[in-house]
Amino acid sequence: MSPALRNSIIGALGTGAIGIATVMVSGKTGLEGREYTPYRDIVGVITVCDGHTGSDIVWGKRYSDKECDALTRKDMQRIAARVDLYIKVPTTETQRAAIYSFAYNVGATATINSTLLKKLNAKDYAGACSELKRWVYAGGKKWKGLMNRRDVEYEVCTWSQK
Repeated sequence: MSPALRNSIIGALGTGAIGIATVMVSGKTGLEGREYTPYRDIVGVITVCDGHTGSDIVWGKRYSDKECDALTRKDMQRIAARVDLYIKVPTTETQRAAIYSFAYNVGATATINSTLLKKLNAKDYAGACSELKRWVYAGGKKWKGLMNRRDVEYEVCTWSQK
């Protein structure tokens, strides 16, 4: 994890899991990397800002930092609301933030149906965090960027276990 991202995450501690997860994925130091104009990601999905996808993206538009921040906050709140319904055990804010970051990347449905969530709900917290490292493929290929992302999510997920 870069020192800048670590410092941003530490600065977000106490803001709740959504606040931490939003810092994890957004801006210039976040896991997503900010792109101001829409593009197709590695599997062909139209994406903008910090990984925002959806039919509301205007192809060719240049988004501002303010617009990107708002999209990321809204997306993270939506992801958290969906995933929270399926988390049945107590978690720390860093565990939950790592899960939100993961769900932001792979989607709420994949997270809800994952072994990660099954292990979490069985109170196998270490096992749940370890599951993050299995999700490093996109389009059938292993990606260094996903490996790096999962390393950060794993580190944040296990902060409370040390």
